[in-house]
Amino acid sequence: MEVILLEKVENLGNLGDVVRVRPGFGRNFLLPQGKARRATPENIKYFEERRRELEQAAADAQQAAQSRAAQLEGLTVSVQAKAGDEGKLFGSVGTADIADAVTAAGVEVSRREVQLPEGPIRVTGEYEIELNLHADVSATITVVVEAEG
Repeated sequence: MEVILLEKVENLGNLGDVVRVRPGFGRNFLLPQGKARRATPENIKYFEERRRELEQAAADAQQAAQSRAAQLEGLTVSVQAKAGDEGKLFGSVGTADIADAVTAAGVEVSRREVQLPEGPIRVTGEYEIELNLHADVSATITVVVEAEG
């Protein structure tokens, strides 16, 4: 399936690129999310007519992400969780918990922007967490997981 990208998609291409993707990825992710349109002659013409405003919207989104990254850089947040005597958590600290803690600290972050490549945190301690705010913009924060009480 060939699609024309309406915004930059990580590991795929930039705005305006015509790329070949697997049909399921196109139908189930790119098209419903508004990140791409099928590469038909009508859609290519539609894209060329709207190219300038799409590029401006992409630049605005990147600028907003960079300003959020500047606010987040060096931020340290604390998350309380129930833990045993040895520091092992009874549950885990996931992306939603970290996003809530960062939002409470004053910068709006969604759970989809929080990256935990090794899975949820299950032990108390201090962790460096990467936030992907935009395809080109990321920030690193420190999350301190502490035992309640």
